[in-house]
Amino acid sequence: MVILNRDLPVPLYHQVKTLILREIEAGRWRPEDQLPTEDELGDRFKVSKITVRQALRDLAELGYIRREQGRGTFVQRPPVILGPRELTSFTGEMRGHGMQATSEVLEQGIVPASSDVSAHLGIENDDDVFRLKRLRLADGEPMGVQTAFIPATLVPGFDKIDFVNESLYDVLGVRYSLYPSSAHETHIAFSVSADDARLLHLLPGSAVMAAERVSRLADGRALEYVQSVMRGDRYKIVLDLVKPSVDRW
Repeated sequence: MVILNRDLPVPLYHQVKTLILREIEAGRWRPEDQLPTEDELGDRFKVSKITVRQALRDLAELGYIRREQGRGTFVQRPPVILGPRELTSFTGEMRGHGMQATSEVLEQGIVPASSDVSAHLGIENDDDVFRLKRLRLADGEPMGVQTAFIPATLVPGFDKIDFVNESLYDVLGVRYSLYPSSAHETHIAFSVSADDARLLHLLPGSAVMAAERVSRLADGRALEYVQSVMRGDRYKIVLDLVKPSVDRW
């Protein structure tokens, strides 16, 4: 039996949440393990079912567990947190979270730029672009589908490179001396398509996060336009906000 400290100025549900999270982070409850029922957790912590329910609700919102109607509560991998950060690759981002990034190449080759792609890259319609569509995985788990477009004039011979084993940004830097200096990224939420749902092991219509990013070279030229569809249950965006000065409030 776990005894909570009822003298602390900390709500009981928060103490329960903290203790459950501690068990998850210690590996005692692993991803896909089923947690005890609300009644069992209530007995364990000597609190009401309402208190347990609030603790589980918070953990679900944080992405550490998922609650399935009629089945129970299951541990899941903690979400990858996105927010203001340095410009980096998916490989570098996953490495920062202690995860091994891999890719499956879905499409690769030279194609004419659509009006949307040409507008983002600042080139003419139907100009040649290198298109690379990949399924991105972390520790073997599908995380997202990303499609990158790069002006073909910048990367001659790019379509001959094996991007299953190569990092796109590593190749751009090492072989072509092209280094993204800045990027503008936009995020939206929507329902996943049937094709992407199959790749990401999601039910059709599940919530996903989509992103569009244009990366630029130091001289301002567009280097890359990327469309991403990332699993909504594995990502969350966290922003640190600062109150503006009084004269701007």
